[in-house]
Amino acid sequence: MIRKSIFVLLLLALSVSATFAQDSVSLIYLVDESQNSQDMATALAEAYMAQHPNVTITVESRPGGTEGDNIVKTRLATGDMTDIFFYNSGSLLQALNPTQTLVDLSDQAFIANVQESFLPTVSQGDGIYGVPTGTGMGGGILYNKRVYEDLGLSVPMTWDDFAANNAAIAEAGIAPVLATFGDTWTAQLFVLADYYNVEQADPGFAERYTANEAKYASTPAALAGFTYLQQGFEDGWWQQDFATTRFEPGLALLANGEVAHYPMLTFALSTIAANFPDQANDIGFFAQPGASADANGATIWMPAGTYIPQTTTGAKLEAALGFLGFIASVEGVDAINAQVAPNGPYLIKESSLPDSVLPAVKDLAAYIDSGNSYPALEFLSPIKGPNLEQLCVAVATGQMTAEEAAANYDLDVERQAQQLGLPGW
Repeated sequence: MIRKSIFVLLLLALSVSATFAQDSVSLIYLVDESQNSQDMATALAEAYMAQHPNVTITVESRPGGTEGDNIVKTRLATGDMTDIFFYNSGSLLQALNPTQTLVDLSDQAFIANVQESFLPTVSQGDGIYGVPTGTGMGGGILYNKRVYEDLGLSVPMTWDDFAANNAAIAEAGIAPVLATFGDTWTAQLFVLADYYNVEQADPGFAERYTANEAKYASTPAALAGFTYLQQGFEDGWWQQDFATTRFEPGLALLANGEVAHYPMLTFALSTIAANFPDQANDIGFFAQPGASADANGATIWMPAGTYIPQTTTGAKLEAALGFLGFIASVEGVDAINAQVAPNGPYLIKESSLPDSVLPAVKDLAAYIDSGNSYPALEFLSPIKGPNLEQLCVAVATGQMTAEEAAANYDLDVERQAQQLGLPGW
């Protein structure tokens, strides 16, 4: 009897062990290497695993910029993509051909938790392919408020005002504008963050641009962003070693007041808060100014998304869908807020920003609340040429004129539009 009882217990133990092994699922979550993205992904994964002990989520990093885009495209094309991945919404997502590569989420109940304004940025045809992960962002100018206070400067409402501030800052022995061209993607902001001003000066540009009826080189308002890069180089706005300085070391220069301005997305604020908590409240945000003070406003980026490739199947797919449902919930937002300072508004219904948000986030919210904001071009058009960052670096380092870069970008865009099969190209 004793031997039989032991045998039964062993069978039960083996059965429980087998069931546990069968129910256990491991997922790999591919995320760009920025501190903000890594912290956010880790916070979400740890919170979800705490609720679901049978699921293990490992966060894997990849480079940002063009190199990271190519990795994502290659891994999808070869069937080697991780179980879930974090990537841009908008035009860059369209280039992944999501109807052929990603799992359609349109029949998932958690999609009802997502703000409707986000859905077009992760849709193709009748499908919805991602959930917003993190906050929306402002594209514009991060600035050191202590430098402004010490020099008696005011937030500029026009580009001429901005240039005048830069002259005063340079005279005080401080580099006016941070350039981190060691990470080439950061060179794009003077062009991309200017879209609010493009739309004000040339309403409907995005629609004509998509239809091959408007070009950067022949539209003065669109060309302006390239001319700003040329002006920055010619007027000596950048700090020393601007060609090799990288993103995170550059943030130290801004936080410490060694540079005054940084053309950047507000997602950088959480990295500043994490690495320089004592200086985070010294950083403010203002919209990239244009020609008119009466038409001053901020260009807004929708959040990136989390996606599931079609190569994820079976139990992994079920677990991945559960994780995306968590991301698209107030609980998911709370998990991020507990670890990462928010950079803007969330696109999850019934979620809210904590009272302790950074001053720069409040600066951005003021533009949104007053109606003086507009989406970036990449959320209004599926076209974004892959070589923009290299062209921006070429202008900002004196290797190419603004006009040459704009003309080259129009060719870059043409090739991409043809690859997407857009009509009129």
